Amino acid sequence: MLDVTRLRVLVAVERYGSVTAAARELNYAQPSVSHHLARLEAETGIKLIQRAGRGIRLTDAGRLLAERAAEVIGRLDAAENELAAYIGLRAGRLRLAAFPSALGTILPVAGAVLRGQQPSVDLRLTEAEPPEALRMLRAGYIDVAVIFRYVPDGAGPPGPMAGQSPDPAAGTDDEDDAIDITEGLREWMLLDEPVHMVVSAHASDPPAPDLSRYARHRWIAGCDRCRVNLLRQCAVAGFVPKVAFTTDDYVAVQALVAADLGVSTLPALCLRAVRHPGITTVPLAGARRHVLAVRYGDPPDPPAVTTLIEVLRRAAEPVGPPD
Repeated sequence: MLDVTRLRVLVAVERYGSVTAAARELNYAQPSVSHHLARLEAETGIKLIQRAGRGIRLTDAGRLLAERAAEVIGRLDAAENELAAYIGLRAGRLRLAAFPSALGTILPVAGAVLRGQQPSVDLRLTEAEPPEALRMLRAGYIDVAVIFRYVPDGAGPPGPMAGQSPDPAAGTDDEDDAIDITEGLREWMLLDEPVHMVVSAHASDPPAPDLSRYARHRWIAGCDRCRVNLLRQCAVAGFVPKVAFTTDDYVAVQALVAADLGVSTLPALCLRAVRHPGITTVPLAGARRHVLAVRYGDPPDPPAVTTLIEVLRRAAEPVGPPD
């Protein structure tokens, strides 16, 4: 049987990129990490690590085992953490990861409400884009992930939105309310928001909800997920965007647009977080993004987690159009 401690070492090496960084994170001596890796290779009979210049990297087999190990360790940690919450060993500590515009809008409001309702809860926040947040969730580093998914990516089941009961009379019990999106993960819909066309306020024409109008413009694109969504939308509109600037910073995106250096698209939450006076926007036809809270593991959830998800829902409610 594979040793869990050695699996943790392998996951740490994959996650942090080197034996030195893994040893620092695990609070181990570097020779101890190397010993655990060598013993794990002996146990599996497979080469898991290979030299890469002055450093190391995982082989294909090593990456496969690290991925599976992260899931197993995540389940063990989740069970231990949830049990500890119920017996008071980590009373009230909640760890949450979210993407930047959620951290700038939903989370401060939710955190303030949670502190007012349960002042003993120790809420800890980490910034992470959705793929990393879900990896952290599976590995047991956080209790809740707040992620986004563009509607064409398959977010939300047909019919009722995630986090809603099929029958309005059926109530909103959280255990029945969560939608299983993949094995071990459950999600709740926090926000269904439009995606906006963003152009300079100095442009000669007002913004149009039709992407084809901007086929000849220079574009500003964001993270990989956002860029894939933009490329797909532009392809439907019949063109490939000329991307002149790339940045994940929605403040920088708006500043570049305001300077008339390009056009872009931004979800409403980014405009709710901050809005540059030199831009003008309009919702794009049929373009939407879902913001979701995600948990790992089977119900029931600790009471503090249930309360957190409820205050996240209330904090995410739109305060009005970004215009």
